Amino acid sequence: MSALTERRLLFVVLSSFVLLASVSPVRAVAVEFNVRMGHQIDRSYFDPQTEFVDLAGTFNGWGSEVLLVLDDGDGDQIYSITIDRFSEGEVFEYKFRQNGQWDGTEEFPGVGGNRSYTVQAGENVIDVWYDDRAPDLGVGELSWWNDRVFYEIFVRSFYDSDGDGIGDFQGLTQKLDYLNDGDPTTTDDLGVTGIWLMPIHASPSYHGYDVTDYRSINPEYGTMQDFRDFMAAAQARGIKVVIDYVMNHTSSQHPWFVASAANDPQYRDYYRWSSTVLDDSGPWGQTVWHWNNGQYFYGVFWSGMPDVNYDNADVKQEIFDAATFWLDDVGVDGFRLDAVLYIDEDPGQLSTTQGTLDFWAEYNAHVKSVKPDMMSVAEAWTSSSTVNRYVTQDRLDLAFEFDMAGAILGAVNNEDAYWLSYRARLVYDLYPYLQYATFLTNHDQNRLMNVVGEDVGRVKAAAGLLLTLPGVPFLYYGEEIGMVGTKPDPDIRRPMQWTGGSNAGFTTGTPWRAIGPNAAQFNVSTMQADPNSMWEHYRQLIAVRNESAALRRGDLAVLATDEAPVLGFLRRAPGETVLVVSNTSAFSRTFQLTGSASDLPPGEYDLVNLIDSGDRRTLTVDGASQTSELSLDGHEIAIYLVQDDVTGIEDPIDDPRGMQTGLELRSGVPNPFDGSTRIGFALARSESVRLAVYDVSGREVAVLHDGRREAGSHEVTWDGQDQRGRRVAAGVYFVRLSTESATAVRKVISTR
Repeated sequence: MSALTERRLLFVVLSSFVLLASVSPVRAVAVEFNVRMGHQIDRSYFDPQTEFVDLAGTFNGWGSEVLLVLDDGDGDQIYSITIDRFSEGEVFEYKFRQNGQWDGTEEFPGVGGNRSYTVQAGENVIDVWYDDRAPDLGVGELSWWNDRVFYEIFVRSFYDSDGDGIGDFQGLTQKLDYLNDGDPTTTDDLGVTGIWLMPIHASPSYHGYDVTDYRSINPEYGTMQDFRDFMAAAQARGIKVVIDYVMNHTSSQHPWFVASAANDPQYRDYYRWSSTVLDDSGPWGQTVWHWNNGQYFYGVFWSGMPDVNYDNADVKQEIFDAATFWLDDVGVDGFRLDAVLYIDEDPGQLSTTQGTLDFWAEYNAHVKSVKPDMMSVAEAWTSSSTVNRYVTQDRLDLAFEFDMAGAILGAVNNEDAYWLSYRARLVYDLYPYLQYATFLTNHDQNRLMNVVGEDVGRVKAAAGLLLTLPGVPFLYYGEEIGMVGTKPDPDIRRPMQWTGGSNAGFTTGTPWRAIGPNAAQFNVSTMQADPNSMWEHYRQLIAVRNESAALRRGDLAVLATDEAPVLGFLRRAPGETVLVVSNTSAFSRTFQLTGSASDLPPGEYDLVNLIDSGDRRTLTVDGASQTSELSLDGHEIAIYLVQDDVTGIEDPIDDPRGMQTGLELRSGVPNPFDGSTRIGFALARSESVRLAVYDVSGREVAVLHDGRREAGSHEVTWDGQDQRGRRVAAGVYFVRLSTESATAVRKVISTR
C-alpha cells in the first residue's frame, strides 16, 4: 500500500470516527458522496497519484474542523466517502476540494453556488462531476448560435403599424431591413443575425411575463398569421428567432390558476397551496406565500405570478407540449427561459436545487427530441459558478453571464481593465467552450446609456468589448442609438426612436409610453447619417464579427499590459489570429503587451485593422514576448488581423482546441512539493524544446530548459524559484513543454 493510500485511509477513518462520536446511532442516516474526477484527470488538472479530493460542508466547518478525504479504491475516477451522521429531513450544504484547498473551482463557502442536499428516508447517494465538468465538455462541435449576434426586442415598443400606439408584428416585419436586409454588402443595416423576442403570449400585463395562454399571440401584437409572416421574413434574411418562454409561473388570471383557486380537482395541484403562511421568504426577502380565498399559494415574484407546481406530471406535460407546438408547428429556433433558478424549491433553499437542475435536464431531452438544433438560453441571475451548472450535464445550451456584463461596464466606468481581464479568463475557462451569452444591459436593468453616465465614448468602448470577447453577444433594442431610461421598468422599455420627429417615428397615434427624452438627437435617422455615430460603431463591429471566425469561434489568451485602462487579448481559430486592443479611458494611451512565449513568439508580424483598413503596422515581439509600442485614442478599440502567422499559440494553461501533443510530460516528483520537484519528459525525436512554468494567470514564472534535446527520456529539476531567483508563493503552477510541433501541460503544487 502506498503512503498516499495509507494517508487517505487514515483521513477517512479518523474523519468518520470524529463525526460519528457525537451522534446517536438511532438517528444516524448514511449519505454516500461520489464525485467524478474524469474531466480534471483528462485535462491534467488533477493527478490521482499525488493529489487527493476532500469534502467540505456545513457539517465539518467547511473543512476547517475535520478533513474528509474521499477514496478511489477501484481506480474508476469516482472518489467516494460515506458519512453516517445525518438525520432524515436534514438540509446541508457542501462542496468538494482538491488537496484540502479552496482553489477557485468549486469556490469558497459563502461566495455562492454551494451544493445542497436534503436527507431522505432510505438510501442517500450523491453522484456529481467535480465542478459539474464532465470529460466531454471540451470544444466539441460548436453550434449555429456561436455564429450569431442577437438583438433583444420588446414588440410593444419596436414599431406600430396601425396607429394604436402599441408595436406589433406587422410593424416589426416592416423594420426587419433595419436589423438585417439579407445582403452582407450593404451598410444601412445593423447586420444582426438573431432575434430574441420578449413575451409574445396573451397576458393581462404590458410586459407579458404573466402568461394566460401558452399557445397564443398577444392580440395587441396581431394574429398568429402575423407572427408566422414575421418568422418567414426573418428566416428569408438569415435571422434566427428565439422567443421568451416563461415556465416558472403563469398569470393569476390563467385558466389553470382560476380553476385551481376554485378547488377544481383537475387543476388544484397545478400550483402549490397551503392552509397557513409557511416560514419562507424569497431570495430578496420578499413574501412568497400569498392569500387567496382562505388559502395561501406560492409565487416567488408576486401574487400576480403564481409558480407552477412541476411535481404534478400533468402540468409538466402541458408545458412541454406547448414547447413542441412552438418548435414544431410554428418553427421558432429556440427559447429564452425566464427565472430558471426557481423551478423546484426545497425547505431552506429556493434556487438551484437538485430538483431544478433535474427538471432542466428533462426539459432539454424533450425539446431536443422535437428539434435537435433548437437553442435554449437561460436567465440565471446569479454568480458564474452557479450559472455554469445550468449549461452542463445536458441541461441548457447557454446562460446569460451577468458577472461578465458587470465587469465590462466596470472597466469603462472606472477606466481600469484589470478586473475585466481576470473575469474574462475566469468565465472563458469555467464554461463549456464558448457556451455563454454576453450582454451589457437588458430589459430588467437601467439602460446602458444611463449606466455609463450618458458618455458616448464609454458606450463605444463597452460595445467593442462585448462584440470581440468570447461568448454569444446579445444587444438590447435601442442600445445602438443611445436610448436612455432608468427604473421603473416601463421607462427602460420605451418606444424605439426611429426619427427626431413626432413620436420618434414609432407611431402615428399616442404611444403606450412616453417617448424617451433624448429622441431628438439619439435616433436611427440621425445616427445613420453620421459616420462617427455609435450606431455606425455597432454596425462596423457586428460586420467584423460576422466575417471573423476568430471572433465568433476562437479561443482566448489575455495579454498583460503596462497601462491599466488597456485590455489586450488574442482570439484564435484555425487559419486566423486576431489581436484586440481596447482603451477604456477617455485619454489616448501608448502601451506594450506581454505574453508567454507561446502566446507571443518572438518575431515581426503585420497587423491590419479590420475596422480601419488604413491602419496597417508592423508589430515586433522581442525575446521576452513583449511587443513594440501600440497606441489608442480615448475609448478606441482596434481589431488587428495578425499576418505572417502567429502560429501554435494557445492559452498557456489549456488548449481548448484539444491539440494532441504527441509528447510525454510527467507530473513533478514530488507533487505537491515544498522544496524542489523533478519534471520528466520524453521525446520521439531530436528537436528544440522549451520547458517553462506559468502561474494561474498565464504569467511565465521560470524557464527550465530552452534548447535542443535528443530523442528519449529527460528530467529537469525546478527549485521553486522564479526567473529572478525568488521563491514562488504557495499555490498551483503549470509546467508547459513546447516543441517545434506540439505541446503538453502538467500541474504542480508548491506548498511553501
